[in-house]
Amino acid sequence: MERIRNFEALTSYLRDKGVRKRVAVVCPHDTSSREAIAKAEEAGFVEAIVVDYPDPRTAAKMAVEMVRGGKADILMKGLVNSDILLRAVLDRDSGLLPHGRTLTHLAVAEVPQYPHLLFYTDAAVIPYPTHEQRTQQVAYIADLCRQFGIAEPRIALIHCSEKVDARHFPFTEGYPLIAEQARQGRFGPCIVDGPLDLKTSLSAESLHTKGIASPIEGEADALVFPDIESGNLFHKTISLFGHARIAAVLAGATAPVVLPSRSDSTASKFYSLALATIQSVSKP
Repeated sequence: MERIRNFEALTSYLRDKGVRKRVAVVCPHDTSSREAIAKAEEAGFVEAIVVDYPDPRTAAKMAVEMVRGGKADILMKGLVNSDILLRAVLDRDSGLLPHGRTLTHLAVAEVPQYPHLLFYTDAAVIPYPTHEQRTQQVAYIADLCRQFGIAEPRIALIHCSEKVDARHFPFTEGYPLIAEQARQGRFGPCIVDGPLDLKTSLSAESLHTKGIASPIEGEADALVFPDIESGNLFHKTISLFGHARIAAVLAGATAPVVLPSRSDSTASKFYSLALATIQSVSKP
């Protein structure tokens, strides 16, 4: 599979492969959601199933039941509060999250100054990931990168410096352990290193200037942020000031979940549907 380097290539890939997935859309009352769905249907990679009830909690529950029952492949939030949909997704008896799995946020950005798509986690769901949760984040993002044709994704574990600091930042003690797990093959073919800061992860010049040796070589495909604050700040900064185009999904559930912000554009929701579609291809 040839590497998918931008969103146009992603939608072309889905079209050329004839991929078409069913999307249960909860209360799509807003213009941007309706436009994104219509555009995705026109592109041919989704079939929308509108799930709408006067009580959004009922709509969320029914949409989740459709996914559980195999009547839909993807779940998407329309004009409904995120906590309502997440409550249905996370319900222990009737939800979509298997026992022992972590629900996390994965995003893909097309940044004008970067030569290929950039994957990152978590900008929206887990406030302060535990070591076990971060390990699952690495597994999820490695899998997603490979679905985009990246044979051996380079994944950087982000910190404000390149040194483990157990006293001030105890989570960094787990970074070398995750990198070692990657070398042992736990996450499939990939390269994981950290701690690295953002510049040494994405700029070979910065890495060499600092005299740091890293197998990432300043060419990261994916970034794993230490907490939601840093991830969310990066997410919004590259969108607002970097003019990045961004798609996002929730991973860890039995099916991809598109959980856009109400302020997300039609284009962002459209590309998120495309992202969820390629992610669902590997789902059983």
